[in-house]
Amino acid sequence: MDEILRQALTILRATWKHRRLGMLVAWVVGAIAAGMILRIPNQFEASARIYVDTQSILRPLMTGLAVQPNIEQQIMMLSRTLISRPNLEKLVRMADLDLNINSKAQQEALIDSLTNTLKIQSLGHDNLYTISHRDPDPVKAQRVVQALVSIFIESSLGDKRQDTDSARKFLEEQIRNYEKKLELAENRLKEFKLRNIDMTTSEGLGGVDRLGELTTQLNTARLQLREAEQSRDALRRQIVGEEPVLLPEASGGTSSVSLPEIDGRIDVQKRNLDTLLQRYTEQHPDVIGARRLIKDLEEQKREELKARKKFAAANPGASISNNPVYQQLKVSLAEAEANTASLRARVSEYEERYKRITNIMKSQPQLESEFAQLNRDYDIDKKNYEQLIARRDSAQLTGDLDSAGSMADFRLIDPPRASSTPVAPNRLLLFPLGLVLAIAAGLFAAFAASQIRPVFFDSKTLRDTTGLHVLGVVSLIPNEARRLKERTSLHRFLLATGGLVLAYASGLGILTYLAQRVS
Repeated sequence: MDEILRQALTILRATWKHRRLGMLVAWVVGAIAAGMILRIPNQFEASARIYVDTQSILRPLMTGLAVQPNIEQQIMMLSRTLISRPNLEKLVRMADLDLNINSKAQQEALIDSLTNTLKIQSLGHDNLYTISHRDPDPVKAQRVVQALVSIFIESSLGDKRQDTDSARKFLEEQIRNYEKKLELAENRLKEFKLRNIDMTTSEGLGGVDRLGELTTQLNTARLQLREAEQSRDALRRQIVGEEPVLLPEASGGTSSVSLPEIDGRIDVQKRNLDTLLQRYTEQHPDVIGARRLIKDLEEQKREELKARKKFAAANPGASISNNPVYQQLKVSLAEAEANTASLRARVSEYEERYKRITNIMKSQPQLESEFAQLNRDYDIDKKNYEQLIARRDSAQLTGDLDSAGSMADFRLIDPPRASSTPVAPNRLLLFPLGLVLAIAAGLFAAFAASQIRPVFFDSKTLRDTTGLHVLGVVSLIPNEARRLKERTSLHRFLLATGGLVLAYASGLGILTYLAQRVS
């Protein structure tokens, strides 16, 4: 915890050293932010309210015979009917928005803008809907809403049937296309199952699953066989290596005879001695002790070899056959040979099964991917087909109800009216955010400068960063002139900070006064 506090204090001191740069950046960013906020154009909103009367005598009569559309479905149909490209093109002409349009690109941009700014919202559960639009010109916004209301009412009076017929025709065409796709997908699935009917087992595993399971078993058996062969070969090498250990040549030295237990310990001590010699001299106690231990182990090895020579001289011709280790190795070798033969037979059987299944499956690598692709395509086509069927029935019922009589009556409650004051942007909120952004930019600039040109405030940080030893620290005792300079710099910084906050506060106060005066 102390280390974290020390690092945080170091960062703060380094950032404070570059406070002038930070304050300059804060002023620049604050000025830019204030200019951008003031240059944002005002947005005026025009809106109108429409009441949808769904109380019709057909509703109780159709109860139980047809599904009545709910409010969410009405909002969806209302949105699709109003905010569509033909209606938007018509709205542009009715509201005289195309007077200054000279190219196709400008028209497309205008339509995209209308699509994003036009809104249709439901006001609770009272079947009240609000149509709104925002624009820098309140008159233009009111004209757009008025044109959209006119299109809405006209479409509700006589165009519902045409829209429903068009939607039903489109759905019918899509349904026919998906029926063909489903037939083709079902035929492909049927042919695939008939072609690979012999690949299904009683457990329900397909050919691909059987091949995968058999491959796993075969690989496991091969691995076990290799392990058994390695174990058998190791036993053979141990049996062959027993004779030179038990019966060394009389004329040979101890260096040509191997005693694994003692030789391993000698090697470890020699490596340890090499490591010690790299750090200490020959007179070091650890080096002397390591050499003494190596000498004792070599003496122990000579004594062991003498004992084995005596045993071999006293029991000629029986040193190997009567050796219990040799007898145990022979028994283990016989068991390893039997285990290896059993595993080899198992591997052979698995290989024969693998060949039979491969011949039956014809082209096994493609079967699994082909079956998965067939199922995926079929499920997607079936899901889309069912959704289209449901929507076609809904469109058919809607058309029948519209033919019998209107299920909803649209009434204009509030005519289109533009707001007298701008609804956006909220400069009273953006100005404090601009001040926060300016201060954050200043802090970041000071911090970045401290990281680019770091300064060390204590010897520990300097030692940790450079990895060098610090011989000493020379402290600076400030005189009266230096303290006066630092106080002057601090006063300037505080004055600049207060000026920035005061400038934003003044701007915020002026905006508040103007907003109250306009309202």
